[in-house]
Amino acid sequence: MPSGKSGQENHGNMSGKTRIHVKTRNEIKRERRLVDTRNHKCWGWMPGGIVVAMLFPLHGANIGTLLRTCEAAGACLAVPHYPWVPQALSKGYTISQRAPVHWAKPTSMRWLERERQRTGDEYVNIIGVELADEAIRLPNLPVRGERRTIIVLGHEQTGIPPEALEMLDMTVEIPMVGSGSTLNVAVAGSLVLYKLAGLS
Repeated sequence: MPSGKSGQENHGNMSGKTRIHVKTRNEIKRERRLVDTRNHKCWGWMPGGIVVAMLFPLHGANIGTLLRTCEAAGACLAVPHYPWVPQALSKGYTISQRAPVHWAKPTSMRWLERERQRTGDEYVNIIGVELADEAIRLPNLPVRGERRTIIVLGHEQTGIPPEALEMLDMTVEIPMVGSGSTLNVAVAGSLVLYKLAGLS
Protein backbone atom coordinates (compact mmCIF):
# COMPACT_ATOMS: atom_id res chain seq x y z
CA MET A 1 0.00 0.00 0.00
CA PRO A 2 1.49 3.40 -0.93
CA SER A 3 2.36 5.80 1.82
CA GLY A 4 0.41 8.97 2.42
CA LYS A 5 3.12 11.03 0.81
CA SER A 6 3.31 9.02 -2.41
CA GLY A 7 -0.46 8.93 -2.56
CA GLN A 8 -0.57 12.70 -2.42
CA GLU A 9 2.11 12.92 -5.08
CA ASN A 10 0.14 10.60 -7.40
CA HIS A 11 -3.00 12.58 -6.78
CA GLY A 12 -1.29 15.77 -7.86
CA ASN A 13 0.41 14.23 -10.88
CA MET A 14 -1.74 14.97 -13.92
CA SER A 15 0.63 13.28 -16.39
CA GLY A 16 -0.94 9.86 -15.78
CA LYS A 17 -4.47 10.99 -16.57
CA THR A 18 -6.18 10.72 -19.93
CA ARG A 19 -6.05 13.93 -21.89
CA ILE A 20 -9.51 15.28 -22.75
CA HIS A 21 -10.06 15.99 -26.42
CA VAL A 22 -12.95 18.28 -27.26
CA LYS A 23 -14.44 17.25 -30.60
CA THR A 24 -14.39 19.67 -33.50
CA ARG A 25 -17.49 20.53 -35.51
CA ASN A 26 -16.28 18.37 -38.41
CA GLU A 27 -15.68 15.39 -36.12
CA ILE A 28 -19.17 15.75 -34.64
CA LYS A 29 -20.75 15.85 -38.09
CA ARG A 30 -18.91 12.68 -39.16
CA GLU A 31 -20.03 10.75 -36.08
CA ARG A 32 -23.68 11.73 -36.00
CA ARG A 33 -26.54 9.89 -37.65
CA LEU A 34 -27.42 12.63 -40.11
CA VAL A 35 -30.70 11.98 -41.92
CA ASP A 36 -31.40 13.45 -45.35
CA THR A 37 -34.98 14.61 -44.89
CA ARG A 38 -35.40 15.15 -48.64
CA ASN A 39 -35.89 11.39 -49.09
CA HIS A 40 -38.82 11.02 -46.68
CA LYS A 41 -41.40 13.11 -44.89
CA CYS A 42 -39.49 13.54 -41.64
CA TRP A 43 -37.88 11.71 -38.74
CA GLY A 44 -41.25 11.21 -37.08
CA TRP A 45 -42.53 9.13 -40.00
CA MET A 46 -39.57 6.76 -40.06
CA PRO A 47 -39.90 3.31 -38.39
CA GLY A 48 -39.39 3.91 -34.70
CA GLY A 49 -39.75 7.65 -35.23
CA ILE A 50 -40.71 10.00 -32.40
CA VAL A 51 -42.95 13.05 -32.47
CA VAL A 52 -43.07 15.29 -29.41
CA ALA A 53 -46.56 16.79 -29.35
CA MET A 54 -46.69 20.12 -27.56
CA LEU A 55 -50.37 20.54 -28.37
CA PHE A 56 -51.46 22.89 -25.59
CA PRO A 57 -48.66 25.49 -25.31
CA LEU A 58 -48.74 28.60 -23.18
CA HIS A 59 -45.24 30.08 -23.49
CA GLY A 60 -43.40 30.58 -26.77
CA ALA A 61 -39.97 30.14 -25.19
CA ASN A 62 -40.78 26.53 -24.34
CA ILE A 63 -41.68 25.77 -27.96
CA GLY A 64 -38.40 27.10 -29.31
CA THR A 65 -36.36 25.24 -26.69
CA LEU A 66 -38.14 21.96 -27.34
CA LEU A 67 -37.77 22.25 -31.11
CA ARG A 68 -34.00 22.55 -30.75
CA THR A 69 -33.98 19.46 -28.52
CA CYS A 70 -36.06 17.52 -31.04
CA GLU A 71 -33.60 18.30 -33.80
CA ALA A 72 -30.70 17.21 -31.62
CA ALA A 73 -32.38 13.90 -30.75
CA GLY A 74 -33.64 13.11 -34.25
CA ALA A 75 -37.32 13.67 -33.50
CA CYS A 76 -40.13 15.93 -34.73
CA LEU A 77 -42.23 18.50 -32.91
CA ALA A 78 -46.00 18.81 -33.35
CA VAL A 79 -47.54 22.16 -32.45
CA PRO A 80 -50.87 23.92 -33.05
CA HIS A 81 -50.97 26.67 -35.65
CA TYR A 82 -51.67 29.52 -33.22
CA PRO A 83 -50.81 32.97 -34.60
CA TRP A 84 -47.84 33.40 -32.27
CA VAL A 85 -46.33 29.91 -32.69
CA PRO A 86 -44.39 30.48 -35.97
CA GLN A 87 -42.49 33.39 -34.43
CA ALA A 88 -41.72 31.32 -31.32
CA LEU A 89 -40.34 28.55 -33.53
CA SER A 90 -38.14 30.90 -35.55
CA LYS A 91 -36.70 32.54 -32.44
CA GLY A 92 -35.78 29.23 -30.83
CA TYR A 93 -34.49 27.42 -33.92
CA THR A 94 -31.22 28.92 -35.06
CA ILE A 95 -29.62 26.21 -37.22
CA SER A 96 -29.67 25.80 -41.00
CA GLN A 97 -31.33 22.37 -41.16
CA ARG A 98 -35.04 22.32 -41.97
CA ALA A 99 -37.11 22.56 -38.80
CA PRO A 100 -38.71 19.16 -38.02
CA VAL A 101 -42.22 20.52 -37.36
CA HIS A 102 -45.70 19.03 -37.75
CA TRP A 103 -48.65 21.41 -37.69
CA ALA A 104 -51.48 19.99 -35.60
CA LYS A 105 -54.39 20.89 -37.87
CA PRO A 106 -57.23 21.73 -37.87
CA THR A 107 -57.00 21.59 -34.06
CA SER A 108 -54.75 19.84 -31.57
CA MET A 109 -57.47 17.38 -30.57
CA ARG A 110 -58.43 16.56 -34.16
CA TRP A 111 -54.78 15.95 -35.01
CA LEU A 112 -54.39 13.62 -32.02
CA GLU A 113 -57.61 11.80 -32.88
CA ARG A 114 -56.36 11.21 -36.42
CA GLU A 115 -53.09 9.77 -35.11
CA ARG A 116 -54.99 7.58 -32.65
CA GLN A 117 -57.07 6.08 -35.45
CA ARG A 118 -54.05 4.69 -37.31
CA THR A 119 -54.02 0.89 -37.44
CA GLY A 120 -51.85 -1.96 -38.69
CA ASP A 121 -48.31 -1.03 -39.65
CA GLU A 122 -49.15 2.65 -39.14
CA TYR A 123 -50.24 2.18 -35.51
CA VAL A 124 -48.73 4.80 -33.21
CA ASN A 125 -47.85 4.43 -29.54
CA ILE A 126 -49.06 7.53 -27.70
CA ILE A 127 -47.39 8.35 -24.37
CA GLY A 128 -48.45 11.18 -22.12
CA VAL A 129 -46.15 12.96 -19.66
CA GLU A 130 -48.41 13.36 -16.66
CA LEU A 131 -48.67 12.81 -12.90
CA ALA A 132 -51.08 9.87 -12.84
CA ASP A 133 -51.65 6.85 -10.61
CA GLU A 134 -50.99 4.54 -13.55
CA ALA A 135 -47.84 6.33 -14.73
CA ILE A 136 -44.52 4.52 -14.93
CA ARG A 137 -41.42 6.24 -13.64
CA LEU A 138 -39.09 7.72 -16.25
CA PRO A 139 -36.15 5.38 -15.38
CA ASN A 140 -38.43 2.43 -16.21
CA LEU A 141 -39.56 3.77 -19.58
CA PRO A 142 -38.39 1.37 -22.31
CA VAL A 143 -36.52 2.60 -25.35
CA ARG A 144 -38.66 3.03 -28.46
CA GLY A 145 -39.47 0.01 -30.58
CA GLU A 146 -40.20 -0.32 -34.29
CA ARG A 147 -43.46 1.60 -34.14
CA ARG A 148 -43.73 5.36 -34.21
CA THR A 149 -44.27 7.08 -30.88
CA ILE A 150 -45.97 10.33 -29.98
CA ILE A 151 -45.06 12.01 -26.68
CA VAL A 152 -47.95 14.21 -25.55
CA LEU A 153 -47.11 17.15 -23.29
CA GLY A 154 -49.75 18.98 -21.29
CA HIS A 155 -50.55 22.63 -20.76
CA GLU A 156 -48.00 24.37 -18.52
CA GLN A 157 -50.66 25.03 -15.86
CA THR A 158 -53.48 22.52 -16.31
CA GLY A 159 -51.76 19.46 -17.76
CA ILE A 160 -53.18 17.12 -20.42
CA PRO A 161 -56.93 17.65 -21.00
CA PRO A 162 -59.24 14.75 -20.01
CA GLU A 163 -60.31 14.13 -23.62
CA ALA A 164 -56.67 13.72 -24.62
CA LEU A 165 -55.92 11.41 -21.69
CA GLU A 166 -58.43 8.95 -23.13
CA MET A 167 -56.29 8.54 -26.26
CA LEU A 168 -53.07 7.62 -24.47
CA ASP A 169 -51.57 4.14 -24.38
CA MET A 170 -49.64 4.95 -21.21
CA THR A 171 -48.34 7.79 -19.05
CA VAL A 172 -44.85 8.46 -17.73
CA GLU A 173 -43.94 10.40 -14.61
CA ILE A 174 -40.63 12.16 -13.94
CA PRO A 175 -39.48 11.59 -10.33
CA MET A 176 -38.83 14.74 -8.31
CA VAL A 177 -37.48 15.34 -4.81
CA GLY A 178 -37.89 19.13 -4.64
CA SER A 179 -40.91 21.10 -3.50
CA GLY A 180 -42.21 21.94 -6.99
CA SER A 181 -45.11 19.89 -8.32
CA THR A 182 -43.93 19.77 -11.94
CA LEU A 183 -40.97 20.50 -14.20
CA ASN A 184 -40.87 23.08 -16.95
CA VAL A 185 -42.68 21.50 -19.91
CA ALA A 186 -39.72 21.86 -22.28
CA VAL A 187 -37.41 20.23 -19.72
CA ALA A 188 -39.89 17.42 -19.09
CA GLY A 189 -40.33 16.78 -22.81
CA SER A 190 -36.57 16.74 -23.36
CA LEU A 191 -35.96 14.23 -20.57
CA VAL A 192 -38.61 11.82 -21.86
CA LEU A 193 -37.46 12.22 -25.46
CA TYR A 194 -33.83 11.40 -24.70
CA LYS A 195 -34.83 8.37 -22.60
CA LEU A 196 -37.22 7.05 -25.24
CA ALA A 197 -34.69 7.62 -28.02
CA GLY A 198 -32.04 5.65 -26.12
CA LEU A 199 -29.72 8.65 -25.86
CA SER A 200 -29.55 8.89 -22.07
